[in-house]
Amino acid sequence: MSEVIRIRKGLNIKIYGEASRTVHNGTALEFALKPTDFNGVFPKLLLQEGDPVQVGTPIFFDKYRDYLLFTSPVSGTFREIRRGPKRVILELRIEPDGKDRYVSFAGGDPVQMSREDITVQLLKSGIWLHIRQRPYSIIANPKDDPKAIHISAFDTHPLAPDCDLVVEGQEKVFQTGLNALKRLTSGIVHLNLDALKTKSPVFLNATGVQLNRFTGPHPAGNVGIQIHHIDPINKGDIVWYLNPQAVITIGRLFLEGRYDPSRIIALTGSEVTQPSYYRVTTGMGIQNLVKGNTTSGQNRFISGNVLTGTRIERQGYLGFYDYQLTVIPEGEHHRFFGWAMPGLDRFSFSRSFPSWLLPKRKYRLDTNLNGGRRAFVMTGEFEKVFPMDIYPLQLIKAIMIEDIDLMEQLGIYEVDEEDFALCEFVDTSKTSIQDTVRKGLDLIRKEMS
Repeated sequence: MSEVIRIRKGLNIKIYGEASRTVHNGTALEFALKPTDFNGVFPKLLLQEGDPVQVGTPIFFDKYRDYLLFTSPVSGTFREIRRGPKRVILELRIEPDGKDRYVSFAGGDPVQMSREDITVQLLKSGIWLHIRQRPYSIIANPKDDPKAIHISAFDTHPLAPDCDLVVEGQEKVFQTGLNALKRLTSGIVHLNLDALKTKSPVFLNATGVQLNRFTGPHPAGNVGIQIHHIDPINKGDIVWYLNPQAVITIGRLFLEGRYDPSRIIALTGSEVTQPSYYRVTTGMGIQNLVKGNTTSGQNRFISGNVLTGTRIERQGYLGFYDYQLTVIPEGEHHRFFGWAMPGLDRFSFSRSFPSWLLPKRKYRLDTNLNGGRRAFVMTGEFEKVFPMDIYPLQLIKAIMIEDIDLMEQLGIYEVDEEDFALCEFVDTSKTSIQDTVRKGLDLIRKEMS
């Protein structure tokens, strides 16, 4: 598409703690695979505690889709199974040996390979897990022929990593990944760019894909918003999507015949003393990253961004789909007179404070709700930050009452939790909207399967 798609509704949240453009090497004493990172997965273990592993060794598979293998990101020893209530597996911890021993997989030129051969290599190596589908935002089914594959080459979440930086110098690997993806669909591979900020030749010189350009505030970088404005999802449609660094992982599999779980993440947030980029390994423990690099006091560690990320402990692990680690203050305090004070240092979407007159100002936001939970009422705020031709409030209410027909009519197949993150942020009712949307998606998937 040659024209620029302008996203007019949305909201940019400016927070202190943007990462400086330097890349360091991150290290960890322990790594973990977390089955909870994968929607709809029921793990069945293939190894026992104490078993040795290499990079690419299968650790577990999905009970209902045994072709989905979840492989080790490091070589070492499968050390511990951490369980939660009802013996649900929360983490599978691996102690590295520092030797970087890899399982060998067949490489090759994807252009000369069949779709079946490419699929087999992606499944055996565990790299297939990076490819997800809409609707439902679950791991894609390799038997499906998606109508399109989307890659968002920019991220508009608060303090999000610069995609141009993380793919720098990876032209050949990235193009090889695109060639493999092109063989997986009879449709179009879409590479979605920021019309104003995307400058990397890795993206601009990509071939065999359709380049789409976007401008506008967050959530313009959300792949769901991009799909909606390029080719909306209807009932029965399947669209796949993945991150640009996942494309590089795919490319390296076919160029080098191995699973490379490395990635570049951004360590960000107002409570990080030296925000920067780090080259890390999937599932690494964050303890070494934040040790001596955060302020004292009660902080919240988030695997991901402040809107859609997952809260983890200081000794926690990065999520499989996360390329950012954020640290902000906990909201364990009350403000004197609350909203009655001038609040020049407080972010305000509803213009309750005069700070809205300073649109370029940055803030040190914490986790306070700034009010109690109350009746879920119509305010008109959601429509200002939700750039889809969908009625967000009505869809949320349809999910709450589990009216499947109404959910379908209101566009449940097009959305994901992250598309409603801004609605949750501006919601005066303090409703857990993202959790509600996930429950609706799980209900629809269960009824339609």
